Order: sequence, then structure tokens, then C-alpha cells
Amino acid sequence: MTVAAPRHVRLWAFRVPPDRRADFERRYGPGGDWAALFAQGAGWLGTELLADAAEPGRYVTVDRWESAAAWDAFRARFAAEYEALDSECESLGASEEMIGAFEER
Repeated sequence: MTVAAPRHVRLWAFRVPPDRRADFERRYGPGGDWAALFAQGAGWLGTELLADAAEPGRYVTVDRWESAAAWDAFRARFAAEYEALDSECESLGASEEMIGAFEER
């Protein structure tokens, strides 16, 4: 019996001001700028954007990768592009906190 390797999942939490939410959702959603960047890396499985039903303006992103090694390879290869997009997105006025990196079981 073959056991699949656990997938690597990275979670971030954000708080976004009301006037920036539409732009935030466009950039961070599954068809947004971050997903377009991640799609250039081998091993990216998808991105989800979750909006808190009880607290408007609070979001969580879920980025799935085949493995931690795939994530590390992406970050090494696309470091400049990642930093440039991160700097661009600072204008959204969102506070962000990495919840953590997890392995699916």
C-alpha cells in the first residue's frame, strides 16, 4: 500500500479596511495576483480565500503545495517577484499574520 506524502498548507490571516476589501479579494482570491504568481511554481495546488462570516474584513488565505520542498523551491526561484508583489500589496492597508505552515494528514 502506497501512502501519499502529506501536502503542505500555508495559512495567513488578514484584517482589511472596508474601502480596500474589493481590491484585496481581487488580489488574494483564487484567480488573483498571488495565485497567478504561485501558478508559475511547480507543485502549487491552489489557493482559497476565506472571509469571516462574523467579522467583516477578516480573511484567511489557504495556499496548498505538493510539499514543503515545492514551496521552498518556489520561494527560491521567484523571490524577487514574491517580494515585489508583497510590497505592492502593502498599499491595501491590511494587517497580516502568518498562522502557520501545516502538513495535511
